[in-house]
Amino acid sequence: MTPSAPSASRPAPDAAAPGTPALVSPTLDLPVLHRDGLMLIIDKPHGLPVHVGPKGGETLADHLDALRFGLPRAPELAHRLDKDTSGCLVLGRHAKALALLGKLFATGAVGKTYVALTHGAPEADEGRIDQPLAKRSPHRGWWMQAVAKGTPGAQEAITDYRVLHRAGGLAVVALSPVTGRTHQLRAHLSNLGHPILGDTIYGGASRLPGGPKLHLHSRRIVVPLARNGPPVDVSAPLPPHICETLGLLGIPADEIGRAADAWSPGKGTGKG
Repeated sequence: MTPSAPSASRPAPDAAAPGTPALVSPTLDLPVLHRDGLMLIIDKPHGLPVHVGPKGGETLADHLDALRFGLPRAPELAHRLDKDTSGCLVLGRHAKALALLGKLFATGAVGKTYVALTHGAPEADEGRIDQPLAKRSPHRGWWMQAVAKGTPGAQEAITDYRVLHRAGGLAVVALSPVTGRTHQLRAHLSNLGHPILGDTIYGGASRLPGGPKLHLHSRRIVVPLARNGPPVDVSAPLPPHICETLGLLGIPADEIGRAADAWSPGKGTGKG
């Protein structure tokens, strides 16, 4: 992964040379973790929605023009992250790239690893959650609930996980969504009785360390763009609020990052 460092200049649209500093949007703290002729991978901050919601307000779309880096058009989202989920987010730089990336995500060729802090953890240190999800209300399509298999309207939802650490009634869990359902990771963990810390929708909000911020981070993404070459493999550093909570628990953040990156559950695609 290319290290992050701010830069006010706009480079040419060709691929960045290996080892060069990552670029940052001049209008917002948006570290660019990877840039080539087809895509950008940025480190999306917590609290920034990618699309305009019913209440309006600032979104990632307001800053895409600053991420053109010499191309005539702004990049577009190749997938999505929730407003309160931070970390790796892929943008396609033109129509052909978006079509290619869309196929890779749709076929499960893109590997994704998330890090979450949860209230407790499953007894098994590693496993698979195979639990269908359905809309809880027709008026709030983004609000999901776990349902029995065969329930009308239910969608298959599968998440692989590994418990990386247990401390103080909390756990640090690496997650890989095999399917890509709305709020899949949050709904799956909540259904197990171990909601993500700071999740005000699925039951993870409390007075425990970390306050109300959602402790879910898109840590790593692996995109097989080249037919005969290695995939683009990028990791985003854990955000400050997660690092702060880990510090209160006496857990080194860099240790968690390395452990999450070393886990290889298989290929997955999804949205947290």
